[in-house]
Amino acid sequence: MDQQNLPKKERYGIGELLKTIDLKRPTYYDERKRIINKNDKYADVKVVIKEIAEKGKWRGSYTYGYRRIMPLLEKAGYHMAEATLRRLMNELGVQPAMYNRRKNNHYSSYKGTVGKVADNLLNQTFDATSPFTVLHTDVSQIRLGDSTWAYMSVILDQATKEVLAASVSQSPNKLLIMDTLNQLEDNLPNNFSPIIHSDQGWHYQLEYYREKINSLGLIQSMSRKGNCLDNAPNGKLFLSF
Repeated sequence: MDQQNLPKKERYGIGELLKTIDLKRPTYYDERKRIINKNDKYADVKVVIKEIAEKGKWRGSYTYGYRRIMPLLEKAGYHMAEATLRRLMNELGVQPAMYNRRKNNHYSSYKGTVGKVADNLLNQTFDATSPFTVLHTDVSQIRLGDSTWAYMSVILDQATKEVLAASVSQSPNKLLIMDTLNQLEDNLPNNFSPIIHSDQGWHYQLEYYREKINSLGLIQSMSRKGNCLDNAPNGKLFLSF
């Protein structure tokens, strides 16, 4: 008789059944896991998604959205539809618990002229087709799932829309900016001198920032004061969180 048809008190426990057939509990669970994974065609890619999401974890919260994870998956050799990735992230429980502060209070890093303001070399021309020719960078304030605030600094490739560097901190300070640039340095191929465009935030006017991008061979460009459309690619990115 099927155990499901028996009263609960008359059903055999898993321990009793394993003892009867002389099968160790770890062996049973390993085999059970193998069978489940065999029936799940996404089992392998789920492991990779989980690993990527864990790398973006900050203060116990996941910070990588599907737009951030997708190119990293493709680099690892996994290609799938956006809807599939979002579904798998939801199944794994790795959806980022954050939203952009633009819904509440807009964060502005502009403090006037505190250093050197670079020329606007782009003038809202966003037609780059080759990677590592034009980069965009910005800092945005975000709120995490536990209602605490954080700051995210990113560097985006205009042509590929790939996030080349991203860093999160409790403060929009020098360490946040330098960590982002150090990540970029690791991903920047040799013999490339792209434009790096930002707004006129105080971070980007100071000497330490200009010295670092010069050492990387980057060409600085800045938006006009108060014109967020001059750095539109980054704005679209933050709205995706």
